[in-house]
Amino acid sequence: MPRFSRRDLLKLAAIVPPAVTLTRMVSDRNLSLSNQNTAQPNVIIVLFDAMTARNLSVYGYERETTPNFKRFAKRSTVYHSHNSAGNFTVPGTSSLLTGLYPWTHRGLNLGGSIARDIVHRNIFNLIGKDYQRIAFAQNIWADYILSQFQGDIDLTLPPTMFGISDHILGDKFRDTNLAYRALDDFLFYSSTPGSTAFYPIEKALHSIAVAQNESPDYPKGLPKDATHPILYRLDDLFSGLSSFVNRLSPPFLTYFHLFSPHYPSRPTKKFIGKFDKNKWQPVNKPVHRLSDHVSKINIRNERDGYDEYLATIDDEFGKFIDTLDASGLMKNTYLILTSDHGEMFERGETKHNTPLLYDPVVHIPLIISAPGQQERNDIYSPTNSVDVLPTLLSLVGKEIPEWCDGQLLPGLGGKDDTNRISFTVEAKQSFIFSPIKIGTIAMRKGKYKLIYYTGYEKEDSFELYDQENDQEELNDLYSSQPQLAASLRDELLTRFQEENKKRA
Repeated sequence: MPRFSRRDLLKLAAIVPPAVTLTRMVSDRNLSLSNQNTAQPNVIIVLFDAMTARNLSVYGYERETTPNFKRFAKRSTVYHSHNSAGNFTVPGTSSLLTGLYPWTHRGLNLGGSIARDIVHRNIFNLIGKDYQRIAFAQNIWADYILSQFQGDIDLTLPPTMFGISDHILGDKFRDTNLAYRALDDFLFYSSTPGSTAFYPIEKALHSIAVAQNESPDYPKGLPKDATHPILYRLDDLFSGLSSFVNRLSPPFLTYFHLFSPHYPSRPTKKFIGKFDKNKWQPVNKPVHRLSDHVSKINIRNERDGYDEYLATIDDEFGKFIDTLDASGLMKNTYLILTSDHGEMFERGETKHNTPLLYDPVVHIPLIISAPGQQERNDIYSPTNSVDVLPTLLSLVGKEIPEWCDGQLLPGLGGKDDTNRISFTVEAKQSFIFSPIKIGTIAMRKGKYKLIYYTGYEKEDSFELYDQENDQEELNDLYSSQPQLAASLRDELLTRFQEENKKRA
């Protein structure tokens, strides 16, 4: 799996015309295919990290955060009840790329690794060598996962690609997973840096880069990774992505894992204060006992900044779509817009580092535009991120493996299944080879969602919601509908215990 640093690409750009730089780079690395099948459709996956569907106006949010998503939706299949299989990057991304639930792929914790016997079960391997397979993740946690698929990816772009500064060290090594942990995480950017000598130096160099690249367009600072020194401008990012894909030879599969709108929120000046005149207020919800007990004012401020950031991202995404349309690429391309997990601004909690699995942190966007599609198709039946892999394989004429947990998406080969059962797993305190002892499991069956908390307190507990009639999840039915609750509880616990026995 060739990896290029941003310096490598700049050197190439200096010696060859920009129009052929990327094409020549791909050819030099044996990515050109001798028997290209141009009839095969391309696949572009654009994943926005930590993007909740609940704050997108394309899904009915009261603030107009995503007018360009709405425009894109007019020629797409829009999934209104799409859940992630996890509530943070590692499980959410792993489930999307493997079609497996977290208790199977074992990408459960912040270690960022999936089980070795699962590694070959990924979209890059399954789509096959007749596709150019390219991956790019601005989020180092996502790159941990991609590095495990290195034998199945033809080209992995470094996280600093399309960025402003290059202070990441791990992407210069072949084993990036190990290098990120040994260098970037351990020596410099963990909560307790392993090197008191090099950390201040690297910190100072990054501070200089930040100061040199201050922009009036970004009064709150440039978009950046939450923990690593990755700075970028959204306009550079999207123009770079569109230029890159337009130079690829079909057919190709690209997976673009973008860090925004993950915190910290960095909207442009154009969108700061955009919603100040909007008097809408979210529903007031009780503070959950397992939350971080964040104050209401801090929750409100973080929501405002997040919404402004969404509007900034949407603006640039609109230009990205226009560029792809102008090039004619969309005539033979599936474009998938989605996320790895959502974000919370309620119940005493912000962000997604939480044991909670309420709708805002698991309800994510899924909008898929097929080649040449001109009409909107809305799907309201429940779907899950594990469904993306089998659906994409079906769309490009590949075999769907029997081990896949997902099923074909309605509207793209699948059928509406009102009684379909799907799961979201939160178990970041669990180990890769051990049963889950502390965690939260959400089971969706039809319109009902059962949440199971285990290991946090002396006794396990459950919550039950009717998501069709109680989208805000305010009316817990677990005690008032005992028969329904017992039936769903038995189904969830049976599956949970079966999965745990596999790792006992």
